[in-house]
Amino acid sequence: MSHPVSSAAGEFPLQIRRRGLRPYREAWLEMRAFTEQRLPDTPDQLWLLQHPPVFTLGTAGKAHHILDAGEIPVIESDRGGQVTYHGPGQLVAYLLLDLKRHRMGVRRLVTAMEQSVIQLLAAHGIRGVSRPDAPGVYVEDAKIAALGLRIRRGCCYHGLSLNVEMDLSPFERINPCGYEGLAVTSLSELGLPLTIPQVESLLPRYIMHQLQQAAGESR
Repeated sequence: MSHPVSSAAGEFPLQIRRRGLRPYREAWLEMRAFTEQRLPDTPDQLWLLQHPPVFTLGTAGKAHHILDAGEIPVIESDRGGQVTYHGPGQLVAYLLLDLKRHRMGVRRLVTAMEQSVIQLLAAHGIRGVSRPDAPGVYVEDAKIAALGLRIRRGCCYHGLSLNVEMDLSPFERINPCGYEGLAVTSLSELGLPLTIPQVESLLPRYIMHQLQQAAGESR
């Protein structure tokens, strides 16, 4: 496991771990174990990583939304939500937070996650929006970031995935997030030439800023 990088003074207290390319099931089991073993004073963490190609079904997932998995494995996960795709070129940000300690509700956390991506896009001249009926971030009706969480003992794990510079064709094999015909886009498709390492450097600051605001509003 990589060494954590702590947040600066005055920011939301968060250790950042850059995990590289890791199989989905391996990362999932590590997140779950971390959450089950954490103590009241365990530092919160943000894991940044990519996954080899995989379709995942959330707890509300319906198998018929997987149209043609082909050679891509399908994993039933314990996160919320429907079906999605993970693959190289997509940055996954897993948030392992003690929500009870911060007195932060799930709805406020979801808003903070969405706003972190929306603000990153806005800083590069792209207008992203959220939808009250379908969590995530959209650009002109195409989804660019998906969200999914699991809450256990007042703590959360899983998080968000942001399409950076990836092959989007596997999304055509599913109904993304359970929506037939939902368009999916990426930063590269929108003409934004950011690499995964660049987004790994940028996104945590937006996440910490939004979490700091959310924690402040909860006090």
